[in-house]
Amino acid sequence: MRKPRNAMLNTNLPAVLLGVAVLALIGPACGQRTPTISYITQEQIKDIGGTVELACSVQYGSEYSVHWVKTTNDRSDVVFLSTGSSLVLKDSRFSLRYDLSSTTYTLQVKDIQETDAGIYQCQVVLSVTNKITAEVTLNVRRPPIISDNSTQSLVVSEGKPAQMECYASGFPVPQITWRRENNAILPTGGATFSGNVLNIHSVQKQDRGTYYCVADNGVSRGDRRNVNLEVEFAPVVTVPRPRVEQALQYDMDLECHIEAYPPPAIRWLKDSVQLSSNQHYTLSQFSTADEFTDSTLRVVTAEKRQYGEYICQATNKLGDAEGRVEFTESVIPVCPPACGQARYGGGASALSVSSVLMAVATILTMIVIAQYVKRA
Repeated sequence: MRKPRNAMLNTNLPAVLLGVAVLALIGPACGQRTPTISYITQEQIKDIGGTVELACSVQYGSEYSVHWVKTTNDRSDVVFLSTGSSLVLKDSRFSLRYDLSSTTYTLQVKDIQETDAGIYQCQVVLSVTNKITAEVTLNVRRPPIISDNSTQSLVVSEGKPAQMECYASGFPVPQITWRRENNAILPTGGATFSGNVLNIHSVQKQDRGTYYCVADNGVSRGDRRNVNLEVEFAPVVTVPRPRVEQALQYDMDLECHIEAYPPPAIRWLKDSVQLSSNQHYTLSQFSTADEFTDSTLRVVTAEKRQYGEYICQATNKLGDAEGRVEFTESVIPVCPPACGQARYGGGASALSVSSVLMAVATILTMIVIAQYVKRA
């Protein structure tokens, strides 16, 4: 006798359910597996003009889009280089190889330039919002270049702190070293100082001058910048000859040397009256540097009333100073400037033949007069 049809269905139902369950377990294992990036080249450091190869191996990625992308360290700029086994960048220095056996995408860059430095990403795109990435950094050795935001010059008042800064780009990161002109000792002590910032806690006038910021990273010859430190200070007045003498009716020069910054206002006084150039006096100034000034007061054809004390006074925003010269009468004319043509500079002078003859004649005249007085 045949069993009812419904009875047969009921008898096979457990087997059917078991089969569905097995298919549910086996199905995902037999489908597409999620891609993975199994290998990417480690960080690279190359010289300009060199060649680099960046490899990326992708497992189970045959059904997905694979890209090489370049981005900057701050991720502000992105450039697509390749898609799949095809290069999309139109640059003859770049090329792409795909090895089917290892499913490896190799990006080659020849004649490396500074701009090639950055982060290279290997991307496997899973969906519009999902991707797998791995990245390698390419560093290009670059010579140091001192940045424009480094100190170029500095003006500081004496006793105040000073700070000189020096920064440089390049790879590897440049080391900054400071030194002074002529290898003079730095205010911090020693002939050199390492660091981006050179601090002077209390500037003195002897600290003024040229400082060198040197950036070096072993690539090329490095870079150097001159930093000029100018120190403002109150005047210092020096009188080389505090006491001078000259005979009546002869010219005489009174001198003073001034050291100050900013350059001071200089004036000569006698009996509290400021002097100016006229038929009795001639004023002149000569600056040997920003901080040094020589001032000369020439007494023209000396008269009795011009003998006495003269004051050389210098003033700037930080203070004032003065030097005094005592001008007295002599019997014998003093050369120079009494003898005529004279050249000044470092104490040297040159007399013309006529000047020498004038001096000899004066001495002979005085000898004759003395003998005459003795006989009388």
